[in-house]
Amino acid sequence: MIKIALIAFGIVVTTAGMTFVEAEVGKSAPEFSLPDTNGKTFNLKDFKGKIVVLEWYNPDCPFVHKHYDSGNMQKLQKKYTPKGVIWLTIDSSAPGQQGNYSAEKLNNITWKEKPGWNALLMDPSGEVGHLYGAKTTPNMFIIDTKGMVVYKGAIDDKPTTDTADIEAANNFVSRALDETIAGRRVTIPFKKPYGCSVKYASGN
Repeated sequence: MIKIALIAFGIVVTTAGMTFVEAEVGKSAPEFSLPDTNGKTFNLKDFKGKIVVLEWYNPDCPFVHKHYDSGNMQKLQKKYTPKGVIWLTIDSSAPGQQGNYSAEKLNNITWKEKPGWNALLMDPSGEVGHLYGAKTTPNMFIIDTKGMVVYKGAIDDKPTTDTADIEAANNFVSRALDETIAGRRVTIPFKKPYGCSVKYASGN
């Protein structure tokens, strides 16, 4: 299914015998279908007409810990989901790699974090991660109501693991969401992501 959806997009990436085309700003967001940690399947197409945030996640990554231990990521989630934004967090860690856990274990880990996402999706094959070109955890994508990618990249401009840096950070996701909700053009559509590398399967 994913191979069919790839044809219309941008940068071609080949890995483990499969060809992927990375999501690009200004182009349609690639369709995907993934299960969440509670067994429900989420399809991107079901959120047509909604603003969607995709957040790549690894519970063992210190950069992820920075934003969750401080409550920074939850603050964003709980600010924007009541405004109708759909927030989908994705774990693309492969079996045997850092951050790959069973659905039950992930629920146990994240229960303590009190997240405000709509769902935590499981992508152990890494297909959706590669489809979007997710490089790090976190790596953020924003899709507008027309299904176009309007932002991809870093959460902010402080590429450290120090929670003390959050207060002074320029949050690109918040800025892009405010502009998108207001119907304005996103003025900073891309910033190089920082964090732990996404733990795809070896060789991917």
